Formats: sequence, C-alpha cells, structure tokens
Amino acid sequence: MLMNTHEARLDALRKELSNRGLDGFVVPISDEHMSEYVGAYAQRLAWLTGFGGSAGTAVILTDPAHDPAAAMFVDGRYVLQVRDQVDARFYAYESVPQTSVAKWLGQHAPAGARIGYDPWLHGKGWVAAARKALAASGGELVAVESNPIDAVWEDRPVPSPAPAVVHEETYAGVSSQAKREEISAWLTEQKLDAAVITALDSIAWLLNIRGADVDRTPVSLSYVLAHADGTADLFIAEEKVTPDLARHLGNAVRIRKRSAFVPALRDLAGKRIAVDPERAVEAIFATLEQAGAEIVEARDPAVLPKAIKNPVEQQGHRDAQARDGAAVSRFLRWLEQNGPSGTVTEMSAADALQDFRQQSGDLRDLSFDTISGAGPNGAIMHYRVSEETNRTLEPGSVYLVDSGGQYPDGTTDITRTVWVGGAGEPSAEVKDRFTRVMKGHIAIARAVFPRGTAGHQLDVLARQFLWQAGVDYAHGTGHGVGSFLAVHEGPQRIAKSAGGQAGTDQELVPGMIISNEPGYYKAGAFGIRLENLVLVESRQIDGAEEDYMGFETLTLVPFDASLLDLSLMTADDIAWWNAYHAQVLAVIGPRLEGEDRAWLEARCQPIAS
Repeated sequence: MLMNTHEARLDALRKELSNRGLDGFVVPISDEHMSEYVGAYAQRLAWLTGFGGSAGTAVILTDPAHDPAAAMFVDGRYVLQVRDQVDARFYAYESVPQTSVAKWLGQHAPAGARIGYDPWLHGKGWVAAARKALAASGGELVAVESNPIDAVWEDRPVPSPAPAVVHEETYAGVSSQAKREEISAWLTEQKLDAAVITALDSIAWLLNIRGADVDRTPVSLSYVLAHADGTADLFIAEEKVTPDLARHLGNAVRIRKRSAFVPALRDLAGKRIAVDPERAVEAIFATLEQAGAEIVEARDPAVLPKAIKNPVEQQGHRDAQARDGAAVSRFLRWLEQNGPSGTVTEMSAADALQDFRQQSGDLRDLSFDTISGAGPNGAIMHYRVSEETNRTLEPGSVYLVDSGGQYPDGTTDITRTVWVGGAGEPSAEVKDRFTRVMKGHIAIARAVFPRGTAGHQLDVLARQFLWQAGVDYAHGTGHGVGSFLAVHEGPQRIAKSAGGQAGTDQELVPGMIISNEPGYYKAGAFGIRLENLVLVESRQIDGAEEDYMGFETLTLVPFDASLLDLSLMTADDIAWWNAYHAQVLAVIGPRLEGEDRAWLEARCQPIAS
C-alpha cells in the first residue's frame, strides 16, 4: 500500500535514516542541475512535506523525540503558504535568510550528529557552510551515495522521456555554432580547456534546443562539456535524441549517454576546467577534484550572453507580448462580466485565462503555474490554488492574477490586480495601497540611469511610496526573463541589496529583459502586485556626458483605473499612465474585435487629475 499521508512518509524516512546510521537528512527543492523548477521525479520535498512552493528546504532529524525534530525553511514569499501546506505538528517553521539551514544545524543537531545530504542536490557553498556549522558541535556532514527519500518513495515518477527538439534560428537569432565560438574564445582567453555547463536553460540556449522535461520550462535533462576548440559533448538520455536533433547539432557536438557524464569528468585529470559554483552541484566539484583536474570557479559562460537578447529575440518578445496581451485583455473583459456573479472561482478563472491564451495561437505551455488569488489568498505571494484552497471571487473584493505563457518567440509574465465589482467600492486603504504600488511601478518604468547601474540601485524607486506609508513587500522588484526559456532567468534582478542576493549587483545591459513588479500584501485581507516586463535599452540624451539607459515596456495590458486614488498621482504619473494605455490600444486594439475591442477602448481612455 502506498503511503498516503505526510506523517507516514516522514516516519518511513526516519526508519531509512536510522538503517543508514544517519542522525538527520537535508531535503531541498532541487535537482542535479540546481534548477528553480524541477521535474516530477525530483519533487522530493513536496512528496515528503506537502509544500508546493518553488524554494524551500527541510531538515529531518532521525529521532522524533528531539525538539525540534524537523524544520521547514522558506523565504518571505512563502511564510503564509508553508503554514497552510506543512503540518506544524511535525515541522518548525524557519525564515531565511534570518535563519539558515547551516545555522540551524549548528544549533539544533545533536552533538556528534551524522547529518546526511545528497551531493547531487546541493551547491559547494552550502556544503562548506553546513560542514563548518556541524563541526563546531562535533558533528559530521555525510554525502549519501543514494537519496534515502528515493528508497521510500514507492511511486516516484521516472524522469521525462520527452525528446529534445530543435529551436530554429528564426527564433534564436544566432546559430549554435556562433554561440559555441563565443564561449570558445572566452575559454581560450582564460587559458581554460573546457567549461562544465549544468544549468538546463544554458544548455538549451547554447545548443539551440528545447525540451519538455520540466513543467513550464522548455528544457531537456542533459549536461554539456564545452571545449576551447569550439566543440562540445552533450550528455543526454538516448531516447531523447532524434535524427533531426543529431543533424542540427552536427559533428562538432558529440552526443553521449547521460550516464557517461561522471566518467567524462574523471577523464579531465590535469585539465583547467571552469565550473560555476552557483549552478553546479557539489558532486561535480568532488568528482573533478578526485580526478585531479584544476577547477577554476567562474560563472557559466552562457549566462550573460543568454540574458542579453539579440535583435531577433527582442522582436520575438514584442510579438509574443502582443499576442499574450490580447489574450489577457480578453480574459479581463470576461472577468469583469462574470466575476460579480459569485460563480467564478480561482481555479475557473485560471482555466479561463489559459483558454484565452490557447485561442491566441502558438501557446506551448504556461511559463509557471498561474497565481490566481482571491481576497486573502492574494496576500500569499506565490500562492498556488488547489481544490482545498479554491475560493470564489466575491463581489466587492480584490483579485490578483499572476500568469505567463511560453511561446516559441518569447516568454511572458504579467500580474494584474483588479476590483471584482457588484458590491460596493474599493476601500480607501485598498486604493491607497494600489496607487502606491502603481507609482512605484511607474517610477521603475520611467527610470533613466547611467551605464554600470546595478539592479539594487534601482530598487528603492519602486518601494519609496510604500515606505512613506510604513509598509513594504518581501520579494524582489524584478527578475530576468528568458526567450522561450526560464521565466526566472539570471544574472540580473532588481532587489533591495547586493549582499547575499545573487544578481542584484549585476550591471543592467541593453538587451536584458527584466520584470517590474512591486506589490503589497495584507495578510488575511488582500494582495496587490502590478507587473510588466521591460527591456533595457540605450537612451540618447542631448548633452549626456556618458552612456545612459532606460526601459522599453514590453507588456501591454490595461491596469484597473477603478483602484486608483488620483489624489496621490502626480502629473508625471498620469502622463505615463495615459501614454501607456494609448500604446496598449495601438498595439493590442487591432488584435481584438467587437465587444472585446470596445472594452479595450473604454479601459484605455485617458484619465485626468
């Protein structure tokens, strides 16, 4: 009989740990590629605890009598969600970065404890920190040869067998050969023999391939060794290789079994090998060290060029955004008509939005699970609706929907917060918070900044109006977005500080795409987030003494004017609002007909102070 409760699963894991002589085990959301979103086969944390977020870690101590015997670690995005999904009888809740897993182990693991970890799921930095924390109390961090959860997860899915497919140059803009030559030049300049590339979106970008192995992200499970001579080794399951793929890759890319990856690492003795400590797991470092390779820690050489979209990719994003914007606009009209009836639920709204996207043509997948949050559920920043949490949209309430689509020419990500009419008007508090978030969004959209500016230097622009009211939000203001790839793409991001947050110190470069999404969340009441994607572009300024940049707004969908408090809006705010909605009408209007077009025209009418 399969284990149907998380309590039974936790008990089975503890028995397995005891059999292995371990006093505890660390369970992250991760796979062998350090992916943000992972395939079903790697959803070990969700299976064990019930947690459905995209970032989190559990520590399980083998002795259930220990206090605490287990803990769940999440960041500010998931502090409400974890309490809904993970049973407090079995897990203490911990918030990062206030309490790290390493720090907790140092404080709570039994003296002399042997704590297991899977070296294929953790980065080198985490391993060093945890090992140091445990050593202070005589403990030991133990790399397991096989994951103990896999031993007790009776119906664990197998990795996806889906074939890898060619991403045509008409969408990619640059050939795989040209990309490999760019990396070859970097390797030669750095006097390196090869680079280990493990990030799935980097592999997809480098080889101009896509896949279906991870929900919402079109990648294929594989590894790459990129060599200084411009050739590469692709390690991938045999069933994923089609004749079309082999022809596309050509003779310069050697296709090898995925199982040959570790032996290939062992063959690199005496070679200078670049490995990214943020994206490669500890097991890869350990294998190379044992083989006698010289490891040079360096950022994956595909990361930055992938983030700087070429002209074909930029235009592809504009085309995808226009297609997507028409679909979302049709959905918002549908929602305005049907929401006040009291018959629309979070799940039915998300389904309707997906239907509108599918009708738009060329939708390959969603770019992430739609966040469809009615009333208090909207205050859960990365809420995922389920049968258990599904709420009906109530007349006279706030509804937040964060969603996106995967199209072959671009990846979209948009959030709109709207008022569900039919009963009363928005409260003064709701309008105040919405307007302050809107003003922050406008401030980012209008920003002009010199070359060399990093994301953390812009973050205050988005938060300043909320801070004036004594409130804030616990997530970043912006993340990079891929081209028919990961909806969360580095290295750039906009967030509070450079310290400890990857990407916030990355210089913003023309061609990068990044989200603009300030928000506000009142627990138990409502959530507000307003998100567009923007493209970093050069700005010509008369008399400028250095290079300056700004943003081109890519996402084109109306905002809800009924939630504005116009007394807080400046003349510049209103000018931006009116110009934006004029652009929405110009670009999206021709894609709509009849009542949909009439609705858009009404929602794009200029506002006056």
